[in-house]
Amino acid sequence: MAKKENGKIKVTLIKSTIAILPEHKKVVAALGLRKINSFKIHNDTPAINGMIDKVKYLVKVEKI
Repeated sequence: MAKKENGKIKVTLIKSTIAILPEHKKVVAALGLRKINSFKIHNDTPAINGMIDKVKYLVKVEKI
């Protein structure tokens, strides 16, 4: 049985991580984001969506 593809999302860091909670810094790093305007393309999974939800005030998300 073939695995259903959920699609891709592009996550872009739009705010600095200087004065945020250490836990949120770890989430941003786990998403692969380092500098402002850096982006990563991830699979649209519940785990990634949960991470994005935690730091939604720092990132911009686009469907691909």
